[in-house]
Amino acid sequence: MDRSTLNLLAPRQFYVVPAPVDSGRKKTPGKAILAGGISGGIEILITFPTEFVKTQLQLDERAAQPKYKGPIHVVTSTIKERGFFGLYRGLSSLLYGSIPKSAIRFASFEFFKNQIADKDGKLTTLQTLGCGLGAGVTEAIFAVCPMETIKVKFIHDQNQPQPKYRGFAHGVSTIVKTEGFAGIYQGLGPTILKQGSNQAIRFVVYGKITNWMKGGDDSKKLGVLQTLSSGALAGAASVFGNTPIDVVKTRMQGLDRHKYKNAWDCTKQIWKNEGFFAFYKGTTPRLGRVCLDVAIVFTLYERIYDALIAVEGML
Repeated sequence: MDRSTLNLLAPRQFYVVPAPVDSGRKKTPGKAILAGGISGGIEILITFPTEFVKTQLQLDERAAQPKYKGPIHVVTSTIKERGFFGLYRGLSSLLYGSIPKSAIRFASFEFFKNQIADKDGKLTTLQTLGCGLGAGVTEAIFAVCPMETIKVKFIHDQNQPQPKYRGFAHGVSTIVKTEGFAGIYQGLGPTILKQGSNQAIRFVVYGKITNWMKGGDDSKKLGVLQTLSSGALAGAASVFGNTPIDVVKTRMQGLDRHKYKNAWDCTKQIWKNEGFFAFYKGTTPRLGRVCLDVAIVFTLYERIYDALIAVEGML
């Protein structure tokens, strides 16, 4: 039997993609926590205004009298009423939350990856999907849900005639005092769905694109523009994949959540009262924010982790 025939009969292997970091080595969760936390803090300072605009549009129900005509109107109205820094209302909740969120995301991804990757540190597409899903669920429970609930309440409170939250500490204490600890864990189910699907999509798409750019050579280092573009595309894929979940999550965390029995009832009411396209409200600002978010975080994470390795080697 000739060699070509043997090749045809050989068992096929799954296509393997690298994790969205250098696959040739295992990364330690400890360094991933530090690199992820620093990356998340820098990223949110840059992108928060787009998150503010997205949340305002999602809270502006079509069933009621709309307050805003679109993203630009949100920006101009906010600056006119509260000045430029009005676009940073609710920043404290995301800043305090983004650092642990990114730290938990990358550390948990590296932990799951280290458990199942092959000896070369590679994952199949399905394994990458699973690790991303696990990272998203973990960050949703331990960081994102309370952070997002507080952020949405702060932004929604700004729309009231007499805002009642005087700052982060006062706002959180008021929420806990009036609603209990569960008051900062509203919309947990949709948040888990959102973050799980977010990270599953992002890690897979980022891994696929960077693998293509490397030409299959895991030792090749990508430039800043390459990682930024890969991250932006991964972020865009997650936006179009799960914005409906994000809309339901936002409504369930707002001050008007009492109008809904649960996430499913919220979904039905949006469909009935506002139509299909209401599930994609805020897509434009979210697209801008998430593409920047993912591009910046993945790029910073890669380089901060390498810097930590270099510093460790010098000690």
